[in-house]
Amino acid sequence: MAQIRRPVELKFHVTPEERDVIEKKRSQMGTDCTAAYLRKMALDGYVVNLNLPEMREMVTLLRRFNGNLNQIAKRVNATGRVYSEDIHDIHDMQEQLWTTANEILSRLAILE
Repeated sequence: MAQIRRPVELKFHVTPEERDVIEKKRSQMGTDCTAAYLRKMALDGYVVNLNLPEMREMVTLLRRFNGNLNQIAKRVNATGRVYSEDIHDIHDMQEQLWTTANEILSRLAILE
């Protein structure tokens, strides 16, 4: 990823206690870069850390679904037939994806 050049420097002073609070909040956000954390806070007023294991699960499900769908498509192209097992597999995978998507949306809905 290309670095954005930032030629303007801003400085401000804080108490040791304020610095500790800033560093604690920065650490809770999972970043090691205080400048990036402070820039995000100054520009947007907030930082959202979305640590959703459901997102990783969703990506895994999508990859698996994509692979299975490709295999089914190859088989259909080779045989000219669609099997009921394939339709059942697609339906099951879609149900898993919708369940995971709803879990993610439920978690996001409680954020303010």
